[in-house]
Amino acid sequence: MSVSMRDLDPAFQGAGQKAGIEVWRIENFSPTPIPKSSIGRFFTGDSYIVLKTTALKTGALRHDIHYWLGKDTSQDEAGTAAVKTVELDAALGGRAVQYREVQGHETEKFLSYFKPCIIPQEGGVASGFKHVEAEEHITRLFVCRGKHVVHVKEVAFARSSLTHDDIYILDTKSKIFQFNGSNSSIQERAKALEVVQYIKDTYHDGTCEVATVEDGRLMADADSGEFWGFFGGFAPLPRKTANEEDKTYTSDIKKLFCVEKGQANPVEGDSLKREMLDTSKCYILDCGLEVFVWMGRTTSLDDRKVASGATEEMIRSSERPKSQMIRIIEGFETVTFRSKFDTWAQVTNTTVSEDGRGRVAALLQRQGVNVRGLMKAAPPKEEIQAFIDCTGNLQVWRVNGQQKILLQAADHSKFYSGDCYVFQYSYPGEEKEEVLIGTWFGKQSVEEERASAVSMASKMVESMKFVPAQARIYEGKEPVQFFVIMQTFIVFKGGISSGYKKYIAEKEVGDDTYNENGLALFRIQGSGPENMQAIQVDPVASSLNSSYCYILHNDSSVFTWTGNLATSTDQELVERQLDLIKPNLQTRAQKEGSESDQFWELLGGKTEYSSQKLTKEPESDPHLFSCTFTKEILKVTEIYNFTQDDLMTEDIFIVDCHSEIFVWVGQEVVPKNKLQALTIGEKFIEKDSLLEKLSPEAPIYVIMEGGEPSFFTRFFTSWDSSKSAMHGNSFQRKLRIVKNVGTPVAEKPKRRTPASYGGRASVPDKSQQRSRSMSFSPDRVRVRGRSPAFNALAATFESQNARNLSTPPPVVRKLYPRSVTPDSSKLAPKSSAISSRSALFEQQLKTPPQEPSIPKSLKASPKTPEAPAPGSNSNGKEEEKENGKEEEKSMSSRIEYLTIQEDAKEGVEDEEDLPAYPYERLKTTSADPISDIDVTRREAYLSSEEFKEKFGMTKEAFYKLPKWKQNKFKMAVQLF
Repeated sequence: MSVSMRDLDPAFQGAGQKAGIEVWRIENFSPTPIPKSSIGRFFTGDSYIVLKTTALKTGALRHDIHYWLGKDTSQDEAGTAAVKTVELDAALGGRAVQYREVQGHETEKFLSYFKPCIIPQEGGVASGFKHVEAEEHITRLFVCRGKHVVHVKEVAFARSSLTHDDIYILDTKSKIFQFNGSNSSIQERAKALEVVQYIKDTYHDGTCEVATVEDGRLMADADSGEFWGFFGGFAPLPRKTANEEDKTYTSDIKKLFCVEKGQANPVEGDSLKREMLDTSKCYILDCGLEVFVWMGRTTSLDDRKVASGATEEMIRSSERPKSQMIRIIEGFETVTFRSKFDTWAQVTNTTVSEDGRGRVAALLQRQGVNVRGLMKAAPPKEEIQAFIDCTGNLQVWRVNGQQKILLQAADHSKFYSGDCYVFQYSYPGEEKEEVLIGTWFGKQSVEEERASAVSMASKMVESMKFVPAQARIYEGKEPVQFFVIMQTFIVFKGGISSGYKKYIAEKEVGDDTYNENGLALFRIQGSGPENMQAIQVDPVASSLNSSYCYILHNDSSVFTWTGNLATSTDQELVERQLDLIKPNLQTRAQKEGSESDQFWELLGGKTEYSSQKLTKEPESDPHLFSCTFTKEILKVTEIYNFTQDDLMTEDIFIVDCHSEIFVWVGQEVVPKNKLQALTIGEKFIEKDSLLEKLSPEAPIYVIMEGGEPSFFTRFFTSWDSSKSAMHGNSFQRKLRIVKNVGTPVAEKPKRRTPASYGGRASVPDKSQQRSRSMSFSPDRVRVRGRSPAFNALAATFESQNARNLSTPPPVVRKLYPRSVTPDSSKLAPKSSAISSRSALFEQQLKTPPQEPSIPKSLKASPKTPEAPAPGSNSNGKEEEKENGKEEEKSMSSRIEYLTIQEDAKEGVEDEEDLPAYPYERLKTTSADPISDIDVTRREAYLSSEEFKEKFGMTKEAFYKLPKWKQNKFKMAVQLF
């Protein structure tokens, strides 16, 4: 598409450079920017252009352009908005999706930008309209429709406007009434309450009363009587009559037109195929409610304007006010558009579009405009985070036919590819003990044992009242949470279960189950001591890869092989895995390119092998879907710009981030549907609603409301766990929030002692605890801002069972004798410093901290000593033992208190010498990020003023918070 400077309106220069919403109003046939304070206010006599810019995980910016037409806007203004939208797309590089929005019939995506609703006001800048400023409150009646987003429309203030099917809001001077039609759903009623809250805050300064009236309750209460009094008293509602608003348009019809010389000519064909679209032309695809305009990549700006005009005329002449026009550029087609075609071969070549984007940027740059946002941003370098505590209690069972066999702690992380496993992991969550129950299917495992594993795991979850999260994991598709739980994970070939043995006997195939005295080759991978794997592969040279390290052994020899592209971390992991796979033999190191003959002989000779690092399914930006599952048919509806409030307790939702699928189940979902949650996840993968070619082996999690783990809540901008602690359905919960002006603070549940299976105690024994803690890196870097002396002192007094998550784990001896031990002579000079520091802390510990300064959760609960029973022979031993416990408990509380205090003190001290940078360049989604900073402490580089603006507190107060809470705040403002 050719672009000239005359095509670019000055109002659009610099648009779309950062994530957010930008709005222009058409004034005198030109776009005029709307100030941020007025975004969300629309007038019925005006036309607007709305640009939504989204920062993707890849670092690129996605643009959606909407032009909104008020019911009283002039045809000239509407035409100007349509044309200027095409120009704005050109300025952004010609890749945006464009939507035509008509007042009262807006798309759900558009309404999601302005939650909970938009309520257009009378007035406008053209055609003699003036913006109406109400001098006194006017009683108004609104109808609300929608389960996920709410369409709000003002209707005549009369009884005849009310029906049994919808929800109505009566806004009076002193009270807001919500009338719930008897045929409306709970979810619709709950969403309408968000509109009530909006009206209360916007038009009543948050001070008026709120009342609800149920259709059919007559004069049962004072609120009902008062409501009907505004309509002259109660009377039966009239039967709803059909009108233009209720007319529906079928989406089954699909007609394709080619636009030539301003005329839409039908395209003949038995079915729709991608090959029917010519890159040098524009097309109209009429699907009834949706009308798409497809614009070829090489079409001119004038061609696109003509095609848009022809589509407008088609909609207007067919009298379809509800029809939504969506304009799409070749190569950037939406999922909905592609799904209309019987076959769609993706032939997108984005380089052409990137060139066009670059030419536009160059033209603007010559005018002195900052164009960095027009160019593709570099993908942010993100460290993979597990969002799960790795110090919990792990239990693992191997499935053997219809039974499960509990594994010893030493075998927890040693799996066979021919077997299935069930695991239960209990760990400290943010507010309570959390449990994850999952299944792992080996690539060679049999279907019967997979079904047994799922059944066993589901029964475990059900027996614990559906509180734990449930996971289904396949070999080769393991998520990072699983690897962090297992820490040192080994996968052997073959299997030892009865199902696998029966399978190979029936198929008469060889048994390649791992033999420690046989020939075996392991690929070593991972990111560190808490996340490392050894995967057994075929012992042939073609299994090697220059990006990894390997362990090769037979009964008498052990070789390590290091690829030329392997990192120092990979080499360290090899040393650690050797101690688990073949610890008692001398190792012969091999470097790629200088291998010995014996090494190649064991592999059957030298052959070609790969150098490309294996890649896993990337995590994409999350999408939220509402699900309805009836008679084995799954229907899904995408919810745009979602928040926690979109999750309704009566429904099931799915979060799809491509690499993993999360099925969220509300507390009020019927038990039958709860049991089908995993099946719903599998059906969703089969349906592939986003046409993203989901792997059928992608991990599936089932998350129950109230037990959401951090690796689920991270997809939401903010998360309030107290909302799920409320009782009642969605409507009842939100009604309490609206009437109480805010979410009630729910009492934090105490940490639950997880159930145990297989006859083992729910609390692990000391040896098992040590095996988990010893999996930590021996060379763990200390927590930032905390002195080594303090760590040593804290480790001395801490109880491992009650360790606060804001403190580091206790120092443990090295498990791996091959690991390099620091020279003790270098550590000697630290001893005097540690001693003096310890003495200082001991003195502080003797003085109790001031009562007002101690957080409530850290106070020790004093107990009144009881006198020994007459005749007892305790000789003071019991009392001494009890006093010892109290002293230890008190000491632990003081340690926790001093932990937070020192973190706060030293955290602030660390910030003093750091330079200050603007927030826009520090956040994780920045288009122009600051380099050479500590990315784990982005907040430290904010100025004091901007820090207080973003976090609502001073830096000193922030660093007094526990680490997990700091991270939660940082995630909310995109600094983590």
